This record gives sequence, C-alpha cells and structure tokens, in this order.
Amino acid sequence: VDFIVQLGDFCQPRESNRDFLNIFESFPGPAYHVLGNHDMDGGFTREQTKQYLGLESGFYSFDLRGFHFIVLDGNDRTDPPQEGYARYIGPEQREWLRVDLATTRLPVIIFSHQSLSDTACVENSAEVRDILENHNERGGKVIACINGHSHFDGARRVGGIWYIHVNSMSYQWLGEKYPYQRYSEEIHRQYPYLQYTAPYRDSLYALFDIDSSGIIKIEGIESEWVGPSPWTLGVPFQQTEMVVPRIARRRLEF
Repeated sequence: VDFIVQLGDFCQPRESNRDFLNIFESFPGPAYHVLGNHDMDGGFTREQTKQYLGLESGFYSFDLRGFHFIVLDGNDRTDPPQEGYARYIGPEQREWLRVDLATTRLPVIIFSHQSLSDTACVENSAEVRDILENHNERGGKVIACINGHSHFDGARRVGGIWYIHVNSMSYQWLGEKYPYQRYSEEIHRQYPYLQYTAPYRDSLYALFDIDSSGIIKIEGIESEWVGPSPWTLGVPFQQTEMVVPRIARRRLEF
C-alpha cells in the first residue's frame, strides 16, 4: 500500500479521540485526511479541526507513483450561508483547483468527502465538474473522483470521469423513525444515537489498485448487518442496490 486516506467524518477534534487518530497515523507511510461535515460537530470550527489533523489547508494536492492526487474541501459556505451543513466549494478553492490542474501533466484522482456528482452533496457540483471536464478537453486526464459522506457503495461515470462512492466504515443512518436496540443497554446509554443506525458487523475499507494502463481495481470488505436490515424495518431507501454492508469488488476502465 503506497498511502492511506480517510474520506471525512473521521473524528471531531477532541482529546478523547486522539488514540483513534493515532491508530490511523501509525501507518508506516503517507496518511492523508479529507474534511467531512461532521468533523466539526460539537461546536468545533473548521480551523480547529484542521489544526487537530495537522492540515494547513482543507484542499491540497500531491504526486505519487505517476499520478496527481487532489483533496478538496466541500465545507465552504455560500453567501448568504445555506441552511444546515456547509456543502459548497467556494471561489477561492475553485480557482486553486484550476491552477493546480494546469500545473500537472499526470493523470488525476480527486478525493472529497461529499460527492461531486450530486447537488444534494455539493451545491455547486456541476460548476466543479465543468472545471474537471474542461481540463480533460484541453488534454488533461481526470480519471476519478472518490468520496465518502453518503454511506453508499456505488460507481458511475459522468462526463467521462468515474465518481466512486466509498461506503461508511461502520453504519447506515436510518433516522429517528426506525429505532432498534442492537447492543446492550449500557452501550445504548453511552451512545444514544446508535439506535437510529444499522451497523455493519465488520469495519469496512477498500484497497484501490490504479494502473496506468487504464484500470482501477477495487477490493472491498464484505460484512453483514448487526440485527435486522433496513429493509426488514421498512426504511424506504431509493438507492436500494447501494445501501449494503460492503464495499464491492470493481474493475473500472479509464
């Protein structure tokens, strides 16, 4: 493994989470962070979270093994600010993205927490996709955008670019209409929101093998639900094929 990356909603900047963060950063190689919208829960600011994770900026890039990797921060605010969680890539970051793309001749992989293929995730995702597709039209090669956030397992191609949803490592959110006690009374007292989730028995992760010949191979962990599935509880998900306790094995051509 050349490097590891977590795709956001990893941990809030609390001292009690330091041991958890240390496990991730104990990897004997580069370990990269993406900012998620929930990383600032509990009243923390984005600056506090970046400092905790050792980030000078929420958006940055690096080269490795013949590829150019870009990390974007989908937690900018609109003006005036939108309601709820921030879900925008602002003008400063978009201009940085244009310049960064113009400085590389390598094939490009982009990481973000929120998906760039869906306006429900990033409000101006179409604007960002235009930047990526314009780069490709000028002879560049943005291959794929890889995101977390949605707790889905899926991949689709838009404008010649793969948009890959990497599933949550731990659970699917069901909401307050579908409470179910899956663990002991003690655990549910300590973590009251756990009853509104459908947890995975095993922690999910995936290995990506990106070959310059034009193949992305994904090897993911397959698990099972702890307790009843969302379907047993009657949760009306629209993306039924994507709400699963696994990260699927895939072979994507670019």
